[in-house]
Amino acid sequence: MNQNISITDRTKALAIRIVKVCTFLNEKPGVCRTLSKQLLRSGTAIGANVREAQSAQSDKDFLSKLEIALKEERETEYWLEILIESELVEKNKFELLLQETKEVGKILVTSTRKVKNKINKPN
Repeated sequence: MNQNISITDRTKALAIRIVKVCTFLNEKPGVCRTLSKQLLRSGTAIGANVREAQSAQSDKDFLSKLEIALKEERETEYWLEILIESELVEKNKFELLLQETKEVGKILVTSTRKVKNKINKPN
C-alpha cells in the first residue's frame, strides 16, 4: 500500500476490507460466523481508536488511544492467523490482508514509541 497515506486513512481502508471479509465469512456456516464477529469487532476498532486519538485531550490520552488501537491490531492479526492456519479460508486470499494488518501494527508501534519518548523527555 502507498506509504504516503495517513494512518487514519490506512486504518479506515483496512476496516472496510475487514467488513467485506466478514460479510464473506458470515455466508459460511458454523465457526466462520463466530470468528467473523470477533474479527469485525477488532478489525474496525483499530481505525476507530486512531480516529479518536485525533481528538485526544493530552499526549497521554493520545498515547492511550494509540495503544488501544495497537491491541486491537494484534487481536485482528490473531483472528486472521486462526482463520488461515485452521484452513477455514484460502491462505492466498487472506495473506495480503494479514500483511496489511501487520504493517499497520508496525506504524502504531513506531508512533507509540515516539509519543512515549515525547512524554518522558525532560523539559
